[in-house]
Amino acid sequence: MRILYKLIFAASMAAPTLVAGALALQIGNPAGNSEAQAKNAVLIARVTACQSPDKTVISATAEGDENGIRRSIPLQIIRLTTPGAFAVAHEWPEHGTWAVKLIATNPEYKDYATGVVVPFERNSFQWAAIKHFSHRPTDREVTEILTSMPNRAQNSIN
Repeated sequence: MRILYKLIFAASMAAPTLVAGALALQIGNPAGNSEAQAKNAVLIARVTACQSPDKTVISATAEGDENGIRRSIPLQIIRLTTPGAFAVAHEWPEHGTWAVKLIATNPEYKDYATGVVVPFERNSFQWAAIKHFSHRPTDREVTEILTSMPNRAQNSIN
């Protein structure tokens, strides 16, 4: 039992060190940001990088199913004046089931990438359905999210 306590203590002491140098991607609502609203953003992405945050690169694609056809559309990332904040505008078709896939990379973190998939219903994202990944989300993971969306057959972005 004493060994177990020592292992738990050692793990708890190491955990902050492992997270301290993290590359993280958070999603925010553009309603509270006038700059994002002026750029017609549907979401804000915030990046935290302890090492060289200015070198972080964000990519975004709209992943969807439109009339039974799986599509992937590259989206423009709009850099906001707040350091580490980016906006994404609605640049995908009006009809279908859609999610935005964001990936953050930074050369200081070598091959590590963090990702988020943000499901949309009409023009708003679904907070409870956002999925965070400690890797680039795979096509399979995105497809699982798209197929699990409520009212999938009725979704249309108006």
